[in-house]
Amino acid sequence: MGADEHHSLGVFKPVGHVVVSFPSADQAGAARKALADAGLGGQGALRYYTDREMLEQIDHDLAHASPVAGVGQELNLVKAHRVLAERGYHWLVVPASRDALAQQVADICREHGAERAQSYGRFIIEELIVRDSDEQQFAESPDRGLDAGTPSGTEAERTRMRPGGDEPGR
Repeated sequence: MGADEHHSLGVFKPVGHVVVSFPSADQAGAARKALADAGLGGQGALRYYTDREMLEQIDHDLAHASPVAGVGQELNLVKAHRVLAERGYHWLVVPASRDALAQQVADICREHGAERAQSYGRFIIEELIVRDSDEQQFAESPDRGLDAGTPSGTEAERTRMRPGGDEPGR
């Protein structure tokens, strides 16, 4: 993506898109095909990122983020994405400007092993994949970071809770 495309205050914020993380490239590829078969994310609008590409994007964002970006949860979400990228996760960024479309994208991706799917609105970022093991979120703040819905509130614990969660996703 270009340096200014899908950014707000120097941080990745693709409004009108769903950002989906997958433990492996194969899962992301299968979801990408399923989305195309369903007529979603066509004409090159869907973006795919490897773990390394996402790490590059995140490192750029962290180095160039405005101090104001820390007021909301965007910066904490970028840091949570970094944990997943370090564990080898791959990503799809899918255009979905309506709630029903965003949920359809998340449902298709979940069928192919997606760990997370966040719908980016102008004022709110909504988690679309909720697991039975997720706990109610309550501890989010700019200082504490993103609450991953786990007993510790960390993204690293969420990935360990998956079968084979400690294995690299390549």
